[in-house]
This record gives sequence, structure tokens and C-alpha cells, in this order.
Amino acid sequence: MEITKLLVDGTILAEIGERIARSRLDLQLTQADVAEQAGVSKRTVERIESGASAQMSSFIRILRVLDLLPGLEQMIPEAGPSPMDLLRRKGKVRQRASKRRRSDQTDKAWSWDDDT
Repeated sequence: MEITKLLVDGTILAEIGERIARSRLDLQLTQADVAEQAGVSKRTVERIESGASAQMSSFIRILRVLDLLPGLEQMIPEAGPSPMDLLRRKGKVRQRASKRRRSDQTDKAWSWDDDT
């Protein structure tokens, strides 16, 4: 199954769990083996493989044992400024996001609407 933004969170977690279970089985490892090598409980491995949520650190440990950690680099590549942003900012890297501006706001002051 292809993971897309149209899928609900539970479906995505279940698909990730199935992929982790398949990778573990391809390496001929039991859940207990993975848990021991990752330094997590066997129940944590069971939960992740069943599609339940878990701590990110446990997830990363399991990926490391299954040699799937390099896939994170492809999944979330390192973000860098675009060349145009560097020119505009004269080499300074952005530290904060800008506030979103609402186009429907008017410049008049807020009031209790006592006029009605």
C-alpha cells in the first residue's frame, strides 16, 4: 500500500508496522531478538508492529536494529535555504517562521459592538 496524505493516521501506523514486521522476518529475527538488540521491551516491538503508537526513540532504536535507519534520510531530507532566500537574507539562515497574515482582517480597532 502506498502511504499518502489521504490515509488516516491509524492506517499509516498499521502499514508502517507491517513493513517493520516484514523487515524483521526477512532478517530471520524474532520480536524478542529485536527488542533485546534495541534495548526496548518485546511488548514495544509488538505494539509498533501492530500499528499502535510508540515513543519516537523506541521506533528509532528498532529501525537501527533492522538497518532501516538510512531510510529516514530519504523520508525527511535535511532542509536548507534556497539560493534565493540566501541572496535576500545576505547569507543569514532563517531562524523563525513568519506570522501568517490574514487578508480578511480590517484595520479598525476592536470594540464591544455597543452601537447596535
